Amino acid sequence: MDLKDRLSNLMIECSDARFEDFTQWIVKKLWNEYDKDCMDKRVIIENQIKELPIVIPNGTVGKEYSATIRLPEDVIEDYWLDGLDDIGLQGNPEEHNVCTISGVPTTAGSFEIVLRYKYKGCIDEKDLLQRGFPIVINPDPRTLWKDVPTPEDIEYYQPDRDHTYVKVEARDGIPQKDIVAASQRGRSHAHEGNPRDDHFRVEYLEDCGWYVMAVADGAGSAKYSRKGSWLACDTSVEHCKSYFSDEKSLHDFEEYITTYNGEANDEYRKLLGDSIHQLIGNAAFKSYKAIEAEAVSKGVPIKNYATTLLLAVCKKFDFGWFVASFWVGDGAMCIYDKERKYFKLLGTPDEGEFAGQTRFLTMPEIFRDATSFYGRLKFSIEQDFTALMLMTDGVSDPMFETDANLNKIEKWDALWENITKEVKLTDDNTESQYQLMQWLDFWSQGNHDDRTIAILY
Repeated sequence: MDLKDRLSNLMIECSDARFEDFTQWIVKKLWNEYDKDCMDKRVIIENQIKELPIVIPNGTVGKEYSATIRLPEDVIEDYWLDGLDDIGLQGNPEEHNVCTISGVPTTAGSFEIVLRYKYKGCIDEKDLLQRGFPIVINPDPRTLWKDVPTPEDIEYYQPDRDHTYVKVEARDGIPQKDIVAASQRGRSHAHEGNPRDDHFRVEYLEDCGWYVMAVADGAGSAKYSRKGSWLACDTSVEHCKSYFSDEKSLHDFEEYITTYNGEANDEYRKLLGDSIHQLIGNAAFKSYKAIEAEAVSKGVPIKNYATTLLLAVCKKFDFGWFVASFWVGDGAMCIYDKERKYFKLLGTPDEGEFAGQTRFLTMPEIFRDATSFYGRLKFSIEQDFTALMLMTDGVSDPMFETDANLNKIEKWDALWENITKEVKLTDDNTESQYQLMQWLDFWSQGNHDDRTIAILY
């Protein structure tokens, strides 16, 4: 029975024209009510999605990114995310109302991620809704640093980078320990075209079998600290070489070492301590005097040449290794043995009067207090070790974070693993100097000082 018959049953008679007009009216009225109902539902859902407290966190180019979007389960039937490809990200739906945005951003800038979704009850596929989410991708901080070469016409010029490898030939078919060292200008200096203030010098004295290693960190606030660090390393190493070239001094020193190892009593300890003072202590004092003479020649205060100094000498004897050292300033110097889970600091970092300060070789008071000065002289006898490491605070600060962490074996283990992932510390690897140079370029937020490290291994 059609609509017209139903009207007749209700005793409603109408012409064909009137019936046609009626059907158009009723269809239009119902359609408007239906369309209004659909629109109201659409607006309600659209507002509900717009009011969701969803914030897409910022990302950084080259850094792993992850964010999750959660949508109302009883509202959303399907959805898509547009705009991710331009950033280098991907959307990974975990459930029908949960999506994880992940990846490694490739492009810096301000972008908009668009959520397009089909709500439940949506009939027309073209009637999809959407909401935009702003996202900021920050540039990789490393790309913001400039690398301005140091002008070569400045006073006391030195290259922005330096590295060396000291090969010690095998004896009786047994490989000997070698030295690798590298120094790199910090990003903070490179950004402004300022010179590298760190310095190092390492030697193996083939005639007597002694190793000599020195690392120094010139104070960034001191105008000529790069010359101070150079003089500290050069003068101290030269003094040690001169000491070892004297047959009597060398003979007596090695005899005291051997005697003390056999019977470690107070008498032998004093004889050995006095010899260490003549060797290492005088090396430090002569370095101070060399810097003082340079300052006098320039007519400027010695503090303009402020520098730290870490100095070590060592040799393998039949009974093991003997190591003696001097340490003033920050940084770190340590004997490390991976297999034994063992380390021994050869001193402690100096702290100045205020936090963040350190003490320097150029401070006259370092040498005035004999007891304090002798406390900077250390020695150790070891059966063997994996490495003897000397480093400026440009390396120790990011790797250890605090002075207290210098006393944790797990931190030394982590440092060694970090280094050896990139640096092949094997016998005869002359490439290790370049690998170590590359390793020094590691990124550590907020740590952009000069970096220098010397390793006997």
